[in-house]
Formats: sequence, C-alpha cells, structure tokens
Amino acid sequence: MSKRGLSMEEKKTKMLEIFHETAEFYSLKELEKIAPKTKGIVVQSVKEVVDDLVSDGFVQMDKIGTGNYFWSLPSAAGATKTALLSKIEKELESINTKTEETRKGIKAAEKGREDTAERKQLLSILSELNDTSTLLKSELAAFGAADPVRYQRKSQAVQVCKDAAVRWTDNTMVLLQYTTSLGAEETQLRESLGISELGGWRSQGSAADSNIIRYPLCLSPQAEDWEDLKT
Repeated sequence: MSKRGLSMEEKKTKMLEIFHETAEFYSLKELEKIAPKTKGIVVQSVKEVVDDLVSDGFVQMDKIGTGNYFWSLPSAAGATKTALLSKIEKELESINTKTEETRKGIKAAEKGREDTAERKQLLSILSELNDTSTLLKSELAAFGAADPVRYQRKSQAVQVCKDAAVRWTDNTMVLLQYTTSLGAEETQLRESLGISELGGWRSQGSAADSNIIRYPLCLSPQAEDWEDLKT
C-alpha cells in the first residue's frame, strides 16, 4: 500500500518546523533541498508551501543582495497567530450580528403570513384566478382577426365610412338639384363629374335643404381603423 501524501496544512506545519527548530535564514533553493529530506515535502511543492506561509504572515521574506531569504521565529509566529485569531473573531462577531439581523427580518416578514386556513384559501383562489387569466388570454389570442375588440373597431370604422358615403351622396343630390334649378342640364353635369345614375336615392335629410351642403367633410376613420379594415 502506497504511503499517503501530506496535505497542504501538514506541509505548512512541517515547513515551519524547519525554521523554528533551526532559527536560520534559508533561500528557496536551500529549502528545496532540506524539506524533502527532513520533512518529506516533495520538492515540487516547496515554493507553493513557502509562498502560502509568507501570505499568511507566518514566514517573513527579506531580499539580501540578489536573492530572497526566508525566516520565521516561534515568537513571531505566535504573534501572527494571535493577530489572525483576533481578525477571525471580529469577522465571526460581524457574521453573528448580520445573522441576528437576518433572523429578525425574516420574523418580521413572516408576521401576518401565518399559514392559516384563510390564507390557504386566498392563495388557492389567487392561483385559480391566475390560471383562468392565462386560459382567457390564450383563447383571446386564438381569435386572431376575430378578436372581439378588433371586430368592434372594424364595425365602427365601417359605420363611419357608410355615414360619409350617405352624407356626400346627399350633398351631391342637393348640388345637382340646385344647379338644375338654375338651368343647368343634370345629365351633362353628372357626365362631367363622373357621377353615375342616382335614380331612386332618397336623402336622409331634407333633400331641398341647401344647408346640407355646409355639412363638415367626411369624418375619416382613425388610422388604426383603416388598418383593421385591411385585415
């Protein structure tokens, strides 16, 4: 059975032992020779272990000449651990405070939302209404061009056009009657204006009332009404 390798924490502990047992300065190359022989730390992981210890504050690094040297004393390590413990305790206190505030917020939010029979019933009704709304929207979309709202708008637009046609036919009849009363030939007038035979037409207003001519121009349907008529 092969021997289990060291975990990162075990490697860091053993690396610190090298510094504390000897109280010496070491270069990285020296540690790469010593650590595998004395502590069983593989050479490939020595740099990573040392860098982690420097980042954690357990090992100090000083540049001497062109090289970097590492060292650590038990007293310095103890001070670092104390500072780290103090930092962790403050973070824990902050987390506990936030946790308590969150609990209070949850408790306040739950107030009035107790799982009572009445609340269950209301939620059930709300769910049914939402389902009904979704179904109706789906059915309405299926109507397409037969959408009741669009149908109503089309009907209104058609009625506007019918009213306009009747009004201007009335106006035309009154105009023809007026001009013929002045001696003009009705047939020639219709031909020149491109108007077909209007026999049998009865004005909805007073055919002899020339005031009809002063009716306002055709009240055209709104743009959207024309679009509805196209579809």
